[in-house]
Amino acid sequence: MGIHIPPTPGCRRWDDRPWFAAGGIAGVCVDLILFPLDTIKTRLQSPQGFKKAGGFHGIYAGVPSAAVGSFPNAAAFFVTYEYVKCLLHTVSPPYMSPVTHMAAASFGEVVACLIRVPSEVVKQRAQVSPSSSTFQVLSNTLYQEIPFSLVQFPLWESLKDLWSWKQGHVVDSWQSATCGAFAGGFAAAVTTPLDVAKTRIMLAKAGSSNASGNVLSALHSVWRSQGLPGLFAGVVPRMTAISLGGFIFLGTYDKTRRLLL
Repeated sequence: MGIHIPPTPGCRRWDDRPWFAAGGIAGVCVDLILFPLDTIKTRLQSPQGFKKAGGFHGIYAGVPSAAVGSFPNAAAFFVTYEYVKCLLHTVSPPYMSPVTHMAAASFGEVVACLIRVPSEVVKQRAQVSPSSSTFQVLSNTLYQEIPFSLVQFPLWESLKDLWSWKQGHVVDSWQSATCGAFAGGFAAAVTTPLDVAKTRIMLAKAGSSNASGNVLSALHSVWRSQGLPGLFAGVVPRMTAISLGGFIFLGTYDKTRRLLL
């Protein structure tokens, strides 16, 4: 499977502008389109219950902060992801590609989280009126997002390589988007318990057991009170949103990147 889109064309003459613009545009598009599903998912996971957390009322609450944070957040992720991937590809053999993509995605998430967390706090508070510190949101966002990216991006890159090999040429943007949808949906399903724990911690009242910010403690609390269904609360809208989001996000990124290169 040697046919694939070169990770960073012109790596010796690095220019981050295409990755920055393409990532930023993709981030804004997907966040604005899918914001209602994210609000519904958050309220389904709220310990208050869906109805008391707001139900279907005001499902665009918090969208201004999300829109403001989307462009720099996604741009920072992809600039870091492509740069680290470029560096690692030059020193690692082809069979190490999945590990390279995992490392690049992890670095990208760390950088992006420094931008994402402030807007995430504002968004979550607008969606369900919780109380949570920025440090808690940062640590728990990293706890959730890095495992998600460790699954999504290597799978996305592998699916693109496989499809490219099958058809004898690099995938088109719509095919990259389709791979993104499958990778995002799978990653969303297997990391739903971490998302539930993060939401419970972010929505925890001061002094409650979840307010300490311990993810394992939050998972145990959900397991004891609600069992397996509780750990996978909101999995359907989460998978739906992230599958669709993966299609829009990675497809838009791929198409915009090609136009700018």
